[in-house]
Amino acid sequence: MLKMFHYMKERWHYIVMIILLLFVQAFCDLSLPDYTSKIVNVGIQQKGIEDGVPDTLRKESMEQISLFLEEEDSEKVKASYEEDGDIYRLKEITREEREELNQILGIPEMVVSGLWDDSSKEVAKIKEQLQVPEEAKLLEVFAQMPKEQLSAMKEGMTEKFEEMPESIVTQSAVLFVEEEYKAQGKDMDALQTQYILISGLKMLGLALLAMGAAIMVTFLSSQVAATLGKNLRNHVYRKVISFSGEELNHFSTASLITRSTNDVQQVQLLFTLLFRIVLYAPILGIGGVYKVFQTDASMTWILGLAVVVIMLFVALLFKIAMPKFTKLQYLIDELNLVSREILTGVPVIRAFSREKHEEERFEEANARLTKTNLFVNRCMTFMMPVMMLIMNGVTVLIVWNGSHAVNDGTMQVGNMMAFMQYAMQIIMAFLMITMMSIMIPRAKVAATRINEVLETQVSIHDPEHTEETKEELKGDVVFEHVGFAYPGADEESLTDIDFHAKKGETVAFIGSTGSGKSTLVNLIPRFFDVTSGRILVDGVDIRSLKLHDLRQKIGYVPQKGVLFSGTIDSNIRYGKPEVTQDEVKRAAQIAQAWDFIQEKEEGVNSAIAQGGSNVSGGQKQRLSIARAIAKEPEIYIFDDSFSALDYKTDVVLRRALKKETKDATTLIVAQRISTILHADKILVLDEGKVVGQGTHKELLKTCEVYRQIAISQLSEEELADE
Repeated sequence: MLKMFHYMKERWHYIVMIILLLFVQAFCDLSLPDYTSKIVNVGIQQKGIEDGVPDTLRKESMEQISLFLEEEDSEKVKASYEEDGDIYRLKEITREEREELNQILGIPEMVVSGLWDDSSKEVAKIKEQLQVPEEAKLLEVFAQMPKEQLSAMKEGMTEKFEEMPESIVTQSAVLFVEEEYKAQGKDMDALQTQYILISGLKMLGLALLAMGAAIMVTFLSSQVAATLGKNLRNHVYRKVISFSGEELNHFSTASLITRSTNDVQQVQLLFTLLFRIVLYAPILGIGGVYKVFQTDASMTWILGLAVVVIMLFVALLFKIAMPKFTKLQYLIDELNLVSREILTGVPVIRAFSREKHEEERFEEANARLTKTNLFVNRCMTFMMPVMMLIMNGVTVLIVWNGSHAVNDGTMQVGNMMAFMQYAMQIIMAFLMITMMSIMIPRAKVAATRINEVLETQVSIHDPEHTEETKEELKGDVVFEHVGFAYPGADEESLTDIDFHAKKGETVAFIGSTGSGKSTLVNLIPRFFDVTSGRILVDGVDIRSLKLHDLRQKIGYVPQKGVLFSGTIDSNIRYGKPEVTQDEVKRAAQIAQAWDFIQEKEEGVNSAIAQGGSNVSGGQKQRLSIARAIAKEPEIYIFDDSFSALDYKTDVVLRRALKKETKDATTLIVAQRISTILHADKILVLDEGKVVGQGTHKELLKTCEVYRQIAISQLSEEELADE
């Protein structure tokens, strides 16, 4: 799977941008629960007052607080404020300095706040102990006390507060700040509304930023994945085009089509989601864990338990489903193979009334694929309900434990809500990875299958060192004791083939079916390589020529005429796109195709359907011959290319062809003796060996195999004439 990254290296800057945007999105998503907590804790419970550090403080309140501060702390507090008449205003301080002030002021503010209420029992009790009149202000009495007595009094009053949880101390200090602001005439409702509104706007801004980052990540991920898909298809196509017959035997056509379409699509889809989910999930999860420890570490065991349960469940699921994911892609191959065979063989199926048999064959392949798909999908249907159960269970555990903590004063309600949101984000990160895990195994199988094609070593390739062809031997084709065996075959298909075809000569090959005629001519363009001996073209071993240069010299007409979707014109120009319209016409006339082309409404611009299905077999062969003629090659190879032509057309075509190819070497594979009667040299093949070589007349006298073929095809009068 990692090898796939190589095919999108041109988009590396997009990947960097995606990672940066994911961090931005994660930062926004992880900040939102914190703001929710602050709205509940500060905006609602504390009426917009963040902590026990007042922004403004009356002079008398400062003096009252200072009574219960150590001298060093008192100086630190006063140094943080600047005096403005009867008001102390807080200077610009850092977050750390503010937290330190909050810890210093917490307990003194609690004490002062309690002493402000003269009607409380605590205040009455202290007055009784100090034997002061009820109407006396206790704080004024403390201000007049000697330092030693005040210190003793302060220790007794603050000692019981020191064991209180910090959250309780802060909330009590907030009450002092609230009363202080009221005494200064501030509108507390406006302060609370302002805090909630500003926090809400910040949350909205973060949500919009996260949305923008998510949209950009999706856009860039799609771009990267589309580039990957394009590059994979290109590389697979180029690799398959470079395959020789040996490599093509390892992969069926249906399998290669599946690998370059369905398999590439699986990998592309995975990488589309990979950047959006797989990369984002760990960032969100790790960030969530960090935030959880900042919020409250006492309930992290709940998350640990949830993660362990999720991992065990996913491992079990994969152990059951993973083998089926591997099987799935091969079953798609099988279905494609059956479909392709049925679609290409429809006329034969109908002719033999085998529709029912082929339906059953297709249904069998389809049922196997459906069964495997259903099994995998049924396994995966358990995933979401179990995940939701785990998430709901975690929520219940957090509320259960959190409510006790809130009751004990060790946690605030907002903190519990934030913890719950962070927990959901962490579990959601695991859920995202788990959901992706449905796709990862299948995409991994697809990537492996693509790599099998891309990493296949091509047996026929360009040589490291090429040789220059000899101009004086242009068009020469020489077989020197050539032997050939198909890959994996026990016996040779061709043995000790030795002949020389000179420029301007026509050399024909004849023999019974399976004698090796087509195999012989297919060795010249290096569709396969010889296993012994060598083949020379233009005086050079073909293995020392570049494949492109070698094949440029050859005009090849296959046994089965192959046309491509497009027009008649584009098919004739296929081997040499730059030919003129007159040259196209001339090639068609020589191939005896011009008459039927003119009969069509659009002439050479008439459409050719896929595979040439809208023209007859004879027309297809003539257009294939015209394509080779238009290329004007040094060497013509006709692999039984006249078999679909009637005798009259065959004779006229060969006569016209003889004039056209007088300066080229012509190699003809034929089944009919009438096609090769006037060849300069005829090679008779039998079981892969040359059993006769010469002209038609010579072979009738010297080669029994050729004579038997002639007897079976020619009349007694024709034989007598010869």
